[in-house]
Amino acid sequence: MNAHDTGSYRKTQPSSGKTSPKPARQGKVSADEPVCVSTLMDPQPPEGSVERGNRTGTIYQRKCVTNGNTGAMTVTFEEGGAPGAAAAPAVDPLVVAHQAVDSMLLEGPKIQTAPKQGAIGLVGLPVWLWSAPSPTTTGPNVASATAGAVTVTATAKVTSIVWRPGDGQTVTCPGPGTPYSAAYGKRPSPTCGHVYTRTSGKQPGAKYQLTATSTWSVEWQVQGTALGGEFTETRTSAPAPLAIGEAQAVGN
Repeated sequence: MNAHDTGSYRKTQPSSGKTSPKPARQGKVSADEPVCVSTLMDPQPPEGSVERGNRTGTIYQRKCVTNGNTGAMTVTFEEGGAPGAAAAPAVDPLVVAHQAVDSMLLEGPKIQTAPKQGAIGLVGLPVWLWSAPSPTTTGPNVASATAGAVTVTATAKVTSIVWRPGDGQTVTCPGPGTPYSAAYGKRPSPTCGHVYTRTSGKQPGAKYQLTATSTWSVEWQVQGTALGGEFTETRTSAPAPLAIGEAQAVGN
């Protein structure tokens, strides 16, 4: 299961706030033409402001960065995003950034637990949770995509995982978790774990169904310019069964 947000734009130095991009019009663009982004102004500028001028319609802020010159950014204001159509960019770089991420084939967490799946954990003892690392399950993952004269490089990595152990609880961990080794003994995970308070005996198949959803943080940059931004995507794993029992006292 995949999901993503719309993302944001920024100039690398200094960083700017997030925006809600207005889709660019289609067409051809040469290598010398600027990369431009039109953003709806919210709130809209009042009458008499410099931004509005004598315009009466919806006002957009238009930022253009010249290819090959990381220091050149121009900011203008336009009504309806329509003025200057002949010089409009053919490509929305945020769309290209998403294309780069699509090519990464990012996945949900590859669930690993201690005790291992197939073994039986015990009520009251810590269960370790982590994702097996790889470029597609935890990152970092780097890919580029090109449309017209615009090439975008994106870097994605998992920055948090929300675990649903199947007992009605939710565990949020800041990253992929720590792999278990025998040297840890019965200690809890330093980064991600859970303690069950009930056995899985009443669950379907007598096992909890553990799922995990990772948040991928993506940073992107238009090559040859200072234009970049960030967005997040999520990926959810398939359920992993985990049996939890209860220790029994043995009498003499």
